[in-house]
Amino acid sequence: MHFDFMSATFLIITIILVVLTLLPICRYEAWWIRSLEFPRLQLFLVILTIFILELLLLDSSLIQTWGLVAIALLCLGYQAWWIVPYTRLFPVEVKTADTVDNKNRIKIITANVLMPNRNAKGLIALVHEYQPDILVTLESDIWWQAQLDNLETAYPYTIKCPLDNLYGMHVYSRIPLMNSQIAYLVEPDTPSMHTLALLPSGHKIRIHFLHPAPPSPTENKESSERDAALIITAKSVTETGIPVIVTGDLNDVAWSKTTRLFRKISRLLDPRVGRGMFNTFHANYWFLRWPLDHLFHSKHFTLRNIQRLRGFGSDHFALLTELILKSDNDNTPNGLNADTDELSWANAKMNDENADKKDVPQPEKHVVG
Repeated sequence: MHFDFMSATFLIITIILVVLTLLPICRYEAWWIRSLEFPRLQLFLVILTIFILELLLLDSSLIQTWGLVAIALLCLGYQAWWIVPYTRLFPVEVKTADTVDNKNRIKIITANVLMPNRNAKGLIALVHEYQPDILVTLESDIWWQAQLDNLETAYPYTIKCPLDNLYGMHVYSRIPLMNSQIAYLVEPDTPSMHTLALLPSGHKIRIHFLHPAPPSPTENKESSERDAALIITAKSVTETGIPVIVTGDLNDVAWSKTTRLFRKISRLLDPRVGRGMFNTFHANYWFLRWPLDHLFHSKHFTLRNIQRLRGFGSDHFALLTELILKSDNDNTPNGLNADTDELSWANAKMNDENADKKDVPQPEKHVVG
Protein backbone atom coordinates (compact mmCIF):
# COMPACT_ATOMS: atom_id res chain seq x y z
CA MET A 1 0.00 0.00 0.00
CA HIS A 2 1.61 3.23 -1.18
CA PHE A 3 1.60 6.38 0.97
CA ASP A 4 3.27 9.55 -0.20
CA PHE A 5 4.10 12.45 2.10
CA MET A 6 0.71 14.13 1.64
CA SER A 7 -1.19 10.93 2.31
CA ALA A 8 0.90 10.27 5.40
CA THR A 9 0.20 13.79 6.65
CA PHE A 10 -3.54 13.37 6.22
CA LEU A 11 -3.32 9.97 7.93
CA ILE A 12 -1.68 11.50 11.01
CA ILE A 13 -4.18 14.36 11.11
CA THR A 14 -7.09 11.95 10.73
CA ILE A 15 -5.81 9.75 13.57
CA ILE A 16 -5.55 12.79 15.84
CA LEU A 17 -9.09 13.86 14.97
CA VAL A 18 -10.39 10.34 15.58
CA VAL A 19 -8.78 10.31 19.03
CA LEU A 20 -10.23 13.73 19.88
CA THR A 21 -13.65 12.53 18.70
CA LEU A 22 -13.63 9.19 20.52
CA LEU A 23 -12.13 10.14 23.89
CA PRO A 24 -15.25 11.96 25.19
CA ILE A 25 -17.33 8.84 24.52
CA CYS A 26 -15.81 7.21 27.57
CA ARG A 27 -17.12 8.16 31.01
CA TYR A 28 -13.71 8.85 32.48
CA GLU A 29 -14.05 12.09 34.45
CA ALA A 30 -10.53 13.50 34.00
CA TRP A 31 -10.71 17.21 33.15
CA TRP A 32 -8.71 16.87 29.93
CA ILE A 33 -11.16 14.30 28.57
CA ARG A 34 -14.35 16.08 29.62
CA SER A 35 -12.97 19.33 28.21
CA LEU A 36 -12.95 17.76 24.74
CA GLU A 37 -16.76 18.02 24.76
CA PHE A 38 -16.56 21.80 24.75
CA PRO A 39 -15.11 22.54 21.27
CA ARG A 40 -17.38 20.22 19.28
CA LEU A 41 -18.26 23.04 16.86
CA GLN A 42 -14.58 23.84 16.31
CA LEU A 43 -13.73 20.16 15.83
CA PHE A 44 -16.61 19.83 13.39
CA LEU A 45 -15.23 22.69 11.30
CA VAL A 46 -11.68 21.29 11.39
CA ILE A 47 -12.88 17.82 10.37
CA LEU A 48 -15.01 19.34 7.60
CA THR A 49 -11.95 21.18 6.28
CA ILE A 50 -9.84 18.02 6.35
CA PHE A 51 -12.63 16.06 4.65
CA ILE A 52 -12.81 18.59 1.79
CA LEU A 53 -9.03 18.74 1.43
CA GLU A 54 -8.80 14.95 1.27
CA LEU A 55 -11.32 14.92 -1.57
CA LEU A 56 -9.46 17.66 -3.42
CA LEU A 57 -5.83 16.75 -2.86
CA LEU A 58 -5.50 12.99 -2.46
CA ASP A 59 -5.38 10.44 -5.24
CA SER A 60 -8.94 9.21 -5.67
CA SER A 61 -7.73 6.01 -7.34
CA LEU A 62 -6.22 4.75 -4.08
CA ILE A 63 -8.33 2.75 -1.66
CA GLN A 64 -6.53 4.31 1.31
CA THR A 65 -7.78 7.72 0.19
CA TRP A 66 -11.37 6.57 0.46
CA GLY A 67 -10.57 4.98 3.81
CA LEU A 68 -9.41 8.36 5.13
CA VAL A 69 -12.44 10.08 3.61
CA ALA A 70 -14.81 7.56 5.19
CA ILE A 71 -13.22 7.96 8.62
CA ALA A 72 -13.39 11.75 8.39
CA LEU A 73 -17.04 11.52 7.32
CA LEU A 74 -17.88 9.31 10.32
CA CYS A 75 -16.19 11.74 12.72
CA LEU A 76 -18.00 14.61 11.02
CA GLY A 77 -21.35 12.90 11.43
CA TYR A 78 -20.70 12.11 15.08
CA GLN A 79 -19.80 15.70 15.97
CA ALA A 80 -22.79 16.98 13.97
CA TRP A 81 -25.13 14.70 15.95
CA TRP A 82 -24.30 16.67 19.11
CA ILE A 83 -24.39 20.20 17.74
CA VAL A 84 -27.15 20.16 15.08
CA PRO A 85 -29.93 20.38 17.74
CA TYR A 86 -28.51 23.82 18.54
CA THR A 87 -29.05 25.10 15.02
CA ARG A 88 -32.11 26.11 13.03
CA LEU A 89 -31.88 22.79 11.20
CA PHE A 90 -33.54 21.14 14.20
CA PRO A 91 -37.16 21.49 15.40
CA VAL A 92 -37.63 23.84 18.34
CA GLU A 93 -38.14 22.21 21.72
CA VAL A 94 -39.95 25.15 23.32
CA LYS A 95 -42.87 26.76 21.53
CA THR A 96 -42.72 30.46 20.71
CA ALA A 97 -45.05 32.63 22.81
CA ASP A 98 -48.04 33.95 20.88
CA THR A 99 -48.88 36.67 23.43
CA VAL A 100 -46.90 39.03 25.67
CA ASP A 101 -48.96 38.52 28.87
CA ASN A 102 -46.93 40.73 31.22
CA LYS A 103 -48.58 39.26 34.31
CA ASN A 104 -47.20 35.82 33.49
CA ARG A 105 -43.89 36.94 32.02
CA ILE A 106 -40.49 36.39 33.58
CA LYS A 107 -37.37 37.87 32.05
CA ILE A 108 -33.95 36.86 33.41
CA ILE A 109 -30.43 38.09 32.68
CA THR A 110 -27.75 35.57 33.61
CA ALA A 111 -24.31 37.20 33.74
CA ASN A 112 -20.91 35.87 34.74
CA VAL A 113 -19.22 39.20 35.44
CA LEU A 114 -15.57 37.98 35.65
CA MET A 115 -14.56 39.03 39.16
CA PRO A 116 -11.55 41.25 38.21
CA ASN A 117 -13.65 43.05 35.58
CA ARG A 118 -14.49 46.58 36.74
CA ASN A 119 -17.00 47.58 34.06
CA ALA A 120 -20.04 47.38 36.31
CA LYS A 121 -21.52 50.33 34.43
CA GLY A 122 -21.60 48.19 31.29
CA LEU A 123 -23.69 45.52 32.98
CA ILE A 124 -25.95 48.03 34.72
CA ALA A 125 -26.54 49.69 31.35
CA LEU A 126 -27.74 46.31 30.01
CA VAL A 127 -30.12 46.01 32.96
CA HIS A 128 -31.56 49.47 32.29
CA GLU A 129 -31.87 48.74 28.58
CA TYR A 130 -33.47 45.28 28.74
CA GLN A 131 -35.38 45.66 32.03
CA PRO A 132 -35.20 42.07 33.28
CA ASP A 133 -37.35 40.92 36.15
CA ILE A 134 -34.35 39.14 37.66
CA LEU A 135 -30.60 39.68 37.32
CA VAL A 136 -28.30 36.91 38.52
CA THR A 137 -24.55 37.50 38.58
CA LEU A 138 -21.79 34.93 38.94
CA GLU A 139 -18.21 35.63 40.13
CA SER A 140 -19.45 38.79 41.89
CA ASP A 141 -17.44 39.84 44.96
CA ILE A 142 -17.97 42.60 47.51
CA TRP A 143 -16.85 45.27 45.00
CA TRP A 144 -19.47 44.10 42.51
CA GLN A 145 -22.06 44.02 45.27
CA ALA A 146 -21.36 47.67 46.08
CA GLN A 147 -21.91 48.61 42.43
CA LEU A 148 -24.99 46.46 41.90
CA ASP A 149 -26.66 47.65 45.09
CA ASN A 150 -27.45 50.81 43.12
CA LEU A 151 -30.13 48.71 41.42
CA GLU A 152 -32.02 48.09 44.65
CA THR A 153 -34.48 50.95 44.13
CA ALA A 154 -35.93 49.06 41.16
CA TYR A 155 -34.80 45.59 42.30
CA PRO A 156 -35.56 45.46 46.03
CA TYR A 157 -35.63 41.68 46.41
CA THR A 158 -32.10 40.35 46.70
CA ILE A 159 -29.96 37.34 47.56
CA LYS A 160 -26.31 38.12 48.20
CA CYS A 161 -23.25 35.95 48.60
CA PRO A 162 -20.12 38.01 47.82
CA LEU A 163 -16.96 35.88 47.62
CA ASP A 164 -13.46 36.55 46.34
CA ASN A 165 -12.88 32.98 45.09
CA LEU A 166 -14.63 33.41 41.70
CA TYR A 167 -17.84 31.83 43.06
CA GLY A 168 -19.65 34.79 44.54
CA MET A 169 -23.27 35.14 43.44
CA HIS A 170 -25.96 37.81 43.59
CA VAL A 171 -29.63 37.95 42.63
CA TYR A 172 -31.53 41.23 42.18
CA SER A 173 -35.25 40.99 41.46
CA ARG A 174 -38.09 43.42 40.80
CA ILE A 175 -40.63 40.68 41.55
CA PRO A 176 -41.00 39.21 45.06
CA LEU A 177 -38.73 36.33 46.06
CA MET A 178 -39.85 34.02 48.86
CA ASN A 179 -37.98 31.61 51.10
CA SER A 180 -34.66 32.35 49.39
CA GLN A 181 -31.81 30.12 50.49
CA ILE A 182 -28.09 29.83 49.82
CA ALA A 183 -26.82 26.25 49.72
CA TYR A 184 -23.44 24.63 49.19
CA LEU A 185 -24.52 21.53 47.32
CA VAL A 186 -21.27 19.61 46.85
CA GLU A 187 -18.31 21.85 47.62
CA PRO A 188 -18.05 24.05 50.74
CA ASP A 189 -16.84 27.12 48.82
CA THR A 190 -19.24 26.95 45.85
CA PRO A 191 -22.67 28.45 46.63
CA SER A 192 -25.96 28.08 44.84
CA MET A 193 -29.18 30.02 45.33
CA HIS A 194 -32.73 28.74 45.49
CA THR A 195 -35.92 30.77 45.66
CA LEU A 196 -39.60 31.02 44.89
CA ALA A 197 -40.47 33.92 42.57
CA LEU A 198 -43.95 35.42 42.61
CA LEU A 199 -45.30 36.62 39.26
CA PRO A 200 -47.78 39.55 39.05
CA SER A 201 -50.45 36.95 38.19
CA GLY A 202 -49.90 35.28 41.56
CA HIS A 203 -48.26 32.17 40.14
CA LYS A 204 -45.08 30.93 41.83
CA ILE A 205 -41.94 29.71 40.08
CA ARG A 206 -39.21 27.67 41.70
CA ILE A 207 -35.80 28.95 40.55
CA HIS A 208 -32.31 27.51 41.08
CA PHE A 209 -29.20 29.58 40.36
CA LEU A 210 -26.08 27.43 39.93
CA HIS A 211 -22.37 27.91 39.34
CA PRO A 212 -20.51 24.63 39.98
CA ALA A 213 -16.74 24.52 39.64
CA PRO A 214 -15.42 23.26 36.28
CA PRO A 215 -13.14 20.32 35.61
CA SER A 216 -9.79 21.96 34.91
CA PRO A 217 -6.10 21.72 35.89
CA THR A 218 -6.53 24.71 38.23
CA GLU A 219 -9.92 23.78 39.75
CA ASN A 220 -11.13 20.18 40.00
CA LYS A 221 -9.06 17.49 38.32
CA GLU A 222 -12.26 15.62 37.52
CA SER A 223 -15.82 16.60 36.63
CA SER A 224 -17.44 14.61 39.44
CA GLU A 225 -18.16 17.60 41.69
CA ARG A 226 -19.84 19.57 38.91
CA ASP A 227 -21.76 16.54 37.69
CA ALA A 228 -23.04 15.63 41.14
CA ALA A 229 -24.37 19.16 41.72
CA LEU A 230 -26.26 19.04 38.43
CA ILE A 231 -27.66 15.56 39.04
CA ILE A 232 -29.02 16.21 42.54
CA THR A 233 -30.65 19.40 41.25
CA ALA A 234 -32.18 17.44 38.37
CA LYS A 235 -33.53 14.79 40.76
CA SER A 236 -34.90 17.43 43.10
CA VAL A 237 -36.89 19.39 40.51
CA THR A 238 -38.71 16.28 39.31
CA GLU A 239 -40.47 16.12 42.67
CA THR A 240 -42.26 19.45 42.38
CA GLY A 241 -45.53 20.17 40.64
CA ILE A 242 -44.89 23.89 40.10
CA PRO A 243 -43.00 25.59 37.25
CA VAL A 244 -39.21 25.37 37.49
CA ILE A 245 -36.26 27.35 36.10
CA VAL A 246 -32.60 26.39 36.46
CA THR A 247 -30.08 28.94 35.27
CA GLY A 248 -26.45 29.94 35.67
CA ASP A 249 -22.95 29.26 34.45
CA LEU A 250 -22.89 25.47 34.70
CA ASN A 251 -19.29 25.20 33.48
CA ASP A 252 -20.54 22.63 31.02
CA VAL A 253 -21.63 22.97 27.42
CA ALA A 254 -25.16 22.43 26.18
CA TRP A 255 -24.15 19.36 24.14
CA SER A 256 -22.10 17.47 26.74
CA LYS A 257 -23.01 14.02 28.00
CA THR A 258 -23.51 15.36 31.52
CA THR A 259 -25.77 18.24 30.51
CA ARG A 260 -27.71 15.76 28.42
CA LEU A 261 -27.96 13.51 31.49
CA PHE A 262 -29.19 16.49 33.55
CA ARG A 263 -31.92 17.14 31.00
CA LYS A 264 -32.91 13.48 30.87
CA ILE A 265 -33.33 13.24 34.63
CA SER A 266 -34.89 16.68 35.21
CA ARG A 267 -37.14 16.58 32.11
CA LEU A 268 -36.46 20.30 31.73
CA LEU A 269 -36.54 21.94 28.31
CA ASP A 270 -33.83 23.94 26.57
CA PRO A 271 -35.15 26.99 24.66
CA ARG A 272 -31.98 27.05 22.52
CA VAL A 273 -32.84 23.77 20.80
CA GLY A 274 -33.82 24.56 17.23
CA ARG A 275 -32.92 28.23 17.64
CA GLY A 276 -29.15 28.51 18.00
CA MET A 277 -26.14 27.93 20.20
CA PHE A 278 -26.03 31.33 21.92
CA ASN A 279 -22.35 30.87 22.70
CA THR A 280 -21.61 32.96 25.78
CA PHE A 281 -17.94 32.08 26.35
CA HIS A 282 -15.24 33.18 25.46
CA ALA A 283 -16.27 36.79 24.78
CA ASN A 284 -12.76 37.80 23.69
CA TYR A 285 -12.10 35.02 21.16
CA TRP A 286 -14.71 34.58 18.43
CA PHE A 287 -13.09 31.33 17.25
CA LEU A 288 -13.25 29.70 20.71
CA ARG A 289 -16.84 30.05 21.82
CA TRP A 290 -19.37 27.60 23.20
CA PRO A 291 -22.66 27.70 25.17
CA LEU A 292 -21.51 27.78 28.80
CA ASP A 293 -24.33 29.80 30.39
CA HIS A 294 -27.73 28.17 30.49
CA LEU A 295 -31.39 28.47 31.29
CA PHE A 296 -33.53 25.35 31.43
CA HIS A 297 -37.21 25.30 32.37
CA SER A 298 -40.17 23.01 32.87
CA LYS A 299 -42.89 22.44 30.27
CA HIS A 300 -45.03 25.24 31.72
CA PHE A 301 -43.44 28.03 29.63
CA THR A 302 -43.30 29.30 26.09
CA LEU A 303 -40.43 31.44 24.85
CA ARG A 304 -40.83 35.13 24.13
CA ASN A 305 -37.16 35.94 23.56
CA ILE A 306 -33.66 34.59 24.05
CA GLN A 307 -30.53 36.46 23.08
CA ARG A 308 -26.87 36.89 23.86
CA LEU A 309 -26.26 40.46 24.95
CA ARG A 310 -23.31 42.66 24.02
CA GLY A 311 -20.07 42.40 25.95
CA PHE A 312 -19.38 44.39 29.10
CA GLY A 313 -15.74 43.51 29.83
CA SER A 314 -16.28 39.98 31.11
CA ASP A 315 -15.04 36.83 29.41
CA HIS A 316 -18.73 35.84 29.26
CA PHE A 317 -21.56 37.47 27.39
CA ALA A 318 -24.76 37.85 29.41
CA LEU A 319 -27.74 35.70 28.40
CA LEU A 320 -31.25 37.18 28.31
CA THR A 321 -34.21 34.78 28.42
CA GLU A 322 -37.85 35.86 28.46
CA LEU A 323 -40.49 33.23 29.20
CA ILE A 324 -44.29 33.29 29.37
CA LEU A 325 -46.04 31.01 31.86
CA LYS A 326 -48.91 29.23 30.13
CA SER A 327 -51.49 27.25 32.07
CA ASP A 328 -52.54 25.48 28.90
CA ASN A 329 -49.03 25.05 27.50
CA ASP A 330 -48.68 22.03 25.27
CA ASN A 331 -44.90 21.74 25.04
CA THR A 332 -44.01 18.11 24.47
CA PRO A 333 -41.37 16.36 26.61
CA ASN A 334 -37.80 16.89 25.45
CA GLY A 335 -37.62 13.32 24.19
CA LEU A 336 -34.63 12.51 26.36
CA ASN A 337 -35.13 9.52 28.63
CA ALA A 338 -32.48 8.15 30.95
CA ASP A 339 -32.06 4.39 30.64
CA THR A 340 -31.09 2.07 33.50
CA ASP A 341 -27.40 2.35 32.74
CA GLU A 342 -27.53 6.17 32.77
CA LEU A 343 -29.45 6.24 36.04
CA SER A 344 -26.83 3.96 37.58
CA TRP A 345 -24.13 6.27 36.24
CA ALA A 346 -25.89 9.27 37.79
CA ASN A 347 -26.27 7.51 41.14
CA ALA A 348 -22.58 6.58 41.10
CA LYS A 349 -21.64 10.24 40.58
CA MET A 350 -23.82 11.24 43.54
CA ASN A 351 -22.36 8.53 45.75
CA ASP A 352 -18.80 9.48 44.84
CA GLU A 353 -19.42 12.99 46.17
CA ASN A 354 -21.74 11.93 49.02
CA ALA A 355 -24.40 14.16 47.48
CA ASP A 356 -28.16 13.75 47.80
CA LYS A 357 -31.18 15.41 46.22
CA LYS A 358 -32.28 16.30 49.76
CA ASP A 359 -29.37 18.75 49.84
CA VAL A 360 -31.21 20.91 47.28
CA PRO A 361 -33.62 23.40 48.89
CA GLN A 362 -37.25 23.11 47.86
CA PRO A 363 -38.54 26.64 48.50
CA GLU A 364 -42.15 25.91 47.61
CA LYS A 365 -42.41 23.54 50.57
CA HIS A 366 -41.40 26.16 53.13
CA VAL A 367 -43.02 29.37 51.95
CA VAL A 368 -42.73 32.29 54.35
CA GLY A 369 -45.17 35.20 53.91
